[in-house]
Order: sequence, then C-alpha cells, then structure tokens
Amino acid sequence: MNVPSPCNVLMLYPLFTAESFWSFGESCKLMGVKRPAAPLGLITVAAMLPKDWTVRLIDCNTQPFDDDDLAWADVVFTGGMLPQQADTLRLIEVCRAAGKPVVVGGPDPTSSPHVYEKADFRVLGEAESVIDEFIAAWDSGARVGVFTAPKFQADVTSTPVPRFDLLKFEDYLYLGVQYSRGCPFTCEFCDIIELYGRVPRTKTNAQMLIELDRLYDMGYRGHLDFVDDNFIGNKKSLRLFLPQLAEWQRAHGYPFELSTEASVNLADDPELLDLMGAANFFAVFVGIESPDPATLVAMRKKQNTRRNIAESIHKIYGAGMLVTAGFIVGFDNEKVAMADAMVDFIEEAAIPVAMVGLLYALPNTQLTRRLASEGRLHADHDLASTTGGDQCTGGINFDPIRPLRDILTDYKTVLERVYSPAAYAGRVDRLMTLLDRSRQRHELVEGDIRARVGAMETVHRVVTAIPEARGPLWQTFMNSAKRDTSSARIAVQMIAAYAHLGPFSRKVIDAIDARLAELDDETVIPAATIDVTAARHLA
Repeated sequence: MNVPSPCNVLMLYPLFTAESFWSFGESCKLMGVKRPAAPLGLITVAAMLPKDWTVRLIDCNTQPFDDDDLAWADVVFTGGMLPQQADTLRLIEVCRAAGKPVVVGGPDPTSSPHVYEKADFRVLGEAESVIDEFIAAWDSGARVGVFTAPKFQADVTSTPVPRFDLLKFEDYLYLGVQYSRGCPFTCEFCDIIELYGRVPRTKTNAQMLIELDRLYDMGYRGHLDFVDDNFIGNKKSLRLFLPQLAEWQRAHGYPFELSTEASVNLADDPELLDLMGAANFFAVFVGIESPDPATLVAMRKKQNTRRNIAESIHKIYGAGMLVTAGFIVGFDNEKVAMADAMVDFIEEAAIPVAMVGLLYALPNTQLTRRLASEGRLHADHDLASTTGGDQCTGGINFDPIRPLRDILTDYKTVLERVYSPAAYAGRVDRLMTLLDRSRQRHELVEGDIRARVGAMETVHRVVTAIPEARGPLWQTFMNSAKRDTSSARIAVQMIAAYAHLGPFSRKVIDAIDARLAELDDETVIPAATIDVTAARHLA
C-alpha cells in the first residue's frame, strides 16, 4: 500500500513571447519592475495542494531556474496561455530530460490538449474540480495521467486564498485577484465562454475581503487588478460586494488602486459606476472590437450595438475610470473605410491605450469551428509562434474573405495614425478633461511601487528615449498639471505606457510591411467560390 508522502513541487511560469502588446517592457523598466502582472493561476493552484507539500515558484519572465531547482523537485507544474505555449513546450522537454515528471494545465492546454501530449500529466479545465483526482493518483504512485474537469462546475466559493507568499512583489507593476469567472455574452471569437461558461460564478464577499486582508497584512500597496473575464457579469452579486469593498478600502486608508475588465454596458448603470468609483477603481479594460454595427452583429457582440459607444466610454470617464480598449481588424464584414472609421472612433472616444490586433481564431471557439466548417481554418491555427510576436503580427490564421493585403494595409494605417506621438498625446489630453476623479483617492498610497519615479523624471525619460514625442507629451503633461494633481498623475501613467506603445507599434508596422512584401500578388476569392455558409454569414 502506498502511503502519501510530502512532495516538492516546482512551479515554472513560462515565458511570454517577447514582443507583445501587453508586455510593456520599456514601461516596466521606467518603474523599476520586471513584468506588469504576477502569475495568479499557479499560486491559486499552489493553495489547493496538500499542506505538507512544499512549493517553490519561479516566474521564468523574471528569473532563471537552474539544475539545482530541478534536482530539488519531485514534480514540476507549468502551463498557461497561448502566448506562453512555445516556452511551456520547451520547459516540458527540459524537465523530461532531467527525469522530472511534468504537470501541465491552464487555458491553452485545456483548449489544445493535443499540443501538450509530451507532458506526463495534463490537468484540463478548472483546477478546483479535478486537482484532488490528480493528488490521489500521485499519492497512489501514478506518474502519468489526464484529468479533465467537468465544464463550468467549479465551485469558486471553495477556492482557497492564493499563495501570495510565493511572489516577489517587487518584480511586478501590479498584482491580481479574481472575484468571478465567466461572461454572459456570446462573442464568436472569444474563448472565455468555452473555458468558463456563460453563467458567471462569484466568490463570496467574505472570501474576497480575506484575500485583501492577506495582501494588506503582507505589506502590499498599490495597483490591484480584478482579473475577472467580465467584472459586471453577475450584477446582482456585484451590487452586494462593492459597498463592502468600498468600506474595506476606507477602513484601511485606500491601500489599493483597482482595475478590471468589463463589458461596455457598465456605462448603462450609474449605480455600479458610483460604487466602483467609491471603491477606488481607476481603470477598466473594455472590448470594443469594431465601431461598425454590422460587424459587431456578425461577431455576435450585439451588446455593443445598442448604444453610442463613444458616449458610453465618456460616461465611464465621468465616474473617474480611464478606459483601455481592445479592437480587432480582419472580420469578414469589414467595410473598405474600416481604417478611417476605427481611427475616428478611437479619437472621438479619447482612448489613449487602444489594443489594436489582427483577428486570431483562438482554439475551441465558435469562430474556429465555423471557419473549420467553411474550410478556411489553417492547419496549424492553434500552434503559437516560436519566434516572438502575438496577434498584432501573427493574426489572420485563416483564409479571409477580404483580400489579406487590404486587411494588413488597413491595420497598418490604424496603427500609424493612432500611435503617432501627436495623436496619442492629444487623446491623453482630452481624456484628462473628461475624467472626474472626485470619487477616488487622488494621491498614491505610501508603498505604491509607482511612486518610485517622479512625474517629471518619468516624462523626461520617455521623451529622451522617443525624441519625436518630446513636444506633444510635454505639452500634455503641462496641461494636465495645470488642471489638478490627480489628473497629472494619471497622465503620467499614460505617458509611461507610451514608452512601450510607441516603439512597439513601429515594430508591428515593420512586421506588417514584411508580410505585405511577401504578397507578390493580391489573392482575390471569386464570388462564385465563396462557401455558401460563409456567404450567409456575410449577408
């Protein structure tokens, strides 16, 4: 009979592809940190393991691991998202060569388990529902296996407090917590509803406050991101949670400045906007995707068609929260004037940080299944690039109906216009006139890592690195400083972001130029050859 014994677990968080919109490498250097965000998934799984197991975490994005780390480990846990796929596969090979069993899990292995067949163990789906099966198998002596959680059934009210003690806080610009999983909408291109379902499940208020207590007691202060797929997906629960969150913040001197991701219908709810402002939320990521209603309907994002989106964004600004937003180029229904319409919208809405990417058919989505049925999906659609880049450079992993040259040209045009220094600075300036910070704490709390570098020094370092941005960015900073100190602080954060966004946009433009150069002849799909199903989708 096998008796369970203590186990040494080495958790390796794989490298992200180096050139990514979200890496913010130069911006992190300005703040003296190594990465924007800490690995929340692995430290949550770590908290689910037996108490007598010893866990070490190494984030490969912030520090290397060596032979001694592997020698110490009985088993290695790794895995993550699609941009980490290449390094996850590398880590599997390294660990197997060292004779160490590898457990892989996370969103990408769940969506594309066949890609990770060389791992000894695959834990697929939400860990809460299946980790005990893995532990029992390991204790019984099993050294290979596949454990698949039932979909959308994990009880997040039983999720333990993440092992924040495994993190080096000083390595990250911000930390994350999770309140809910899932999203009620049906966007065709999104994998969230495939991974976590359409009925958002929330933790209890007590759970969340315990997590905040843990971080507070550990001395963390500053930016804290609620990593929810859609923070307002379960409004009924959220209305009960936000007043308690606001009271906790007041009682503790507002130690955390909060951000999250939400659907744009947040703007329809003045009560939620007020509650989030009172709880010290300062930023929201919103998926806008396209300013064209017909394109939104085709991608099944109808919730964005029931409003003037720019006015909705301005309402969120009126509650004191800046908006970063996602946009996608490459949908079948896009019009010839798509580039102009997207640029005009980004300018009208005054969104400085606009994540504009090429459409990428993520594994196991409605979009991927439709494209496969139409014979348009590339054979290697779920294999991530091993040479760097993300959807900004590697998107369109299918045969588009619009000529690829037109898509790439439109995309390049958007990036050139949106991320010119004058355009970016102008949007920051307009944002500052729309942002009402009266509900939020105006100054950074003592201990916030973002206070390491002064405002003037930050702007100086950015414009020194990007000389062509000197005039516009200094003018925007001075305009904001004349209004109020809170406005100036947010403007400085946006200027610091440009340290990454400016050079990154130019790298993407160069990569798109290279793709355009490869298109010797524009491929035109004769109307008669378009699949009937695709034609119906365009109707």
